[in-house]
Amino acid sequence: MSQKKTVIEPKGTWVTYRPDIKVHDCTVRDGGLMNNHHFEDGFVKAVYECCVASGVDYMEMGYKADKKIYSPSEFGPWKYSDEDAMRRIVGDNKTDLKLTVMADAERTDYHQDILPKDQSVLDCIRVATYIHQIPVALDMVKDAHDKGYETTLNLMAISTVQEHDLADALDAIAKSPVGVVYIVDSFGALYSEEVRDLVQRYLKAVEGTGKEVGIHAHNNQQLAYANTIEALILGASRLDATIYGMGRGAGNCPLELLFGFLKNPKFHLRPVLQCIQNHFLPIQTKMEWGPYIQYMIGGQLNQHPRAAMAAREGATPNDYVGFYDKVIDEE
Repeated sequence: MSQKKTVIEPKGTWVTYRPDIKVHDCTVRDGGLMNNHHFEDGFVKAVYECCVASGVDYMEMGYKADKKIYSPSEFGPWKYSDEDAMRRIVGDNKTDLKLTVMADAERTDYHQDILPKDQSVLDCIRVATYIHQIPVALDMVKDAHDKGYETTLNLMAISTVQEHDLADALDAIAKSPVGVVYIVDSFGALYSEEVRDLVQRYLKAVEGTGKEVGIHAHNNQQLAYANTIEALILGASRLDATIYGMGRGAGNCPLELLFGFLKNPKFHLRPVLQCIQNHFLPIQTKMEWGPYIQYMIGGQLNQHPRAAMAAREGATPNDYVGFYDKVIDEE
């Protein structure tokens, strides 16, 4: 007996102009995971100026981490994104670019460290959470909303979440004041079919609420760009990307690729290429990111990239077979 196929109605194609699409640059925040957030001010300033010149909608400055958990003697300023540090870069940010930070559930003293909106240069608080932390995350969202911020909820490691848990979480999220809910492929494990299913589930869950759906993709299997396109065609309107794909481990959806696809006249590619040439090529001699084989293997096995990162930082970073045998034995 033949099965009836579900007909997917895409919201757009590559020739479609969609004014609802907003691009979030996560370069400093996600890239900071590779150097404990010790970026120099000049680099952060270059990223900020690039985002302004290129028409990016939102720039993520870093984290709002609890200093009682993460010692300032070990981590740089973008782990905490204190107001004075951000203002060293952006002043009063008299531009159209909106500024954000990420606040991890259970790792942020959000009542204390996230100031009321009228005392901050920030526009949006992005709450990152694992599925078991949803109650805390929703309280963080409410706190930020009540303080006057735009908010997002980034549901991490989505490739490991059970269907019934996701259904319960989306039901609670839909009832919250959050503005955007993100699909986060933390392990770079998703394929297009899974992205399609998740986007449709998220859109259905928030239908009629005014909330938007976003995607944050990692590039372990070199699918971050493709999966981001898949999500936006099906109706996701908030798209995360990083300059030159910079990010933890395998990196993220490259901003320069995304701009080329969107064909939107508000986005300008040249400032991104200039920033890559002037700032990212030099820093790549000191920091490694990209879809190396260890990250590919981890993505295929739906594993956290910590083992791959350790292998890349170890004595034999190019022993792909040894890494493969080790992780297969541990499965």
